[in-house]
This record gives sequence, structure tokens and C-alpha cells, in this order.
Amino acid sequence: MVKTKTKPLLPSLREKKRYLAYEVISQQKFNDAIEINHAIVNASNEFLGNLGMAKAGIITLNDQWNSSLQRGTIRVNNKHVDELKASLVFVKNIKGKDIILKSIGASGILKKTQQKYLN
Repeated sequence: MVKTKTKPLLPSLREKKRYLAYEVISQQKFNDAIEINHAIVNASNEFLGNLGMAKAGIITLNDQWNSSLQRGTIRVNNKHVDELKASLVFVKNIKGKDIILKSIGASGILKKTQQKYLN
């Protein structure tokens, strides 16, 4: 049996992505982004549905969380950034704590998003 190596996708066929930086406005501080990201995914799923979530390719980045500024990053397809921003409005509370999620910017490069919005 001969194993053949699969060819990688051409750059023109790959999914183009954007990194959306968001800020949590709340009276309480959150130490990690796991609860927040879970709430974002649930709100996006309710707003977009399963098919919309699949097309948007939303991936929450738990390691991209700045607890002092209360800011984090989400990866999304470049055509669905506005839909993700709209779904952030529907996150009202996390574990009984009232919050407001605000998008502060988007970039095509993760390092640029970190430097500009998370530091």
C-alpha cells in the first residue's frame, strides 16, 4: 500500500480570517476568558444558528485574554465580522454578573491585534 501525501490548499482557497478584539465592561473582574468565550459562542449560536456558525468559523482564543484590561480576542471569517459584532450585543450576563461586551477593533494579523488592543 502506497501512502500519498495530500497537497496543501492554495492560498486563494484558504479561509481568510480576522481577529476581533473585545472588551468586557462590568463591575466585577474576570480572571480567565473561558466563561466569557462560552457565553459569546452561545449568543452567536442563538443569533446565527448552526449553519451561520459554521460559515463564520468563530473560534474563541482563551489564551488571548488580558485580565487587567478585561480584553480578549476572537477569530472569525472576514465576511462575518459584522455578524459576530451583532451577536456580542446579546451577551447580557455571565453567572449572574451583568456585563456589556464591546468590540474595540479587528485585524487580519493576531500579533497586530495583541499589540494594538491587548497591551
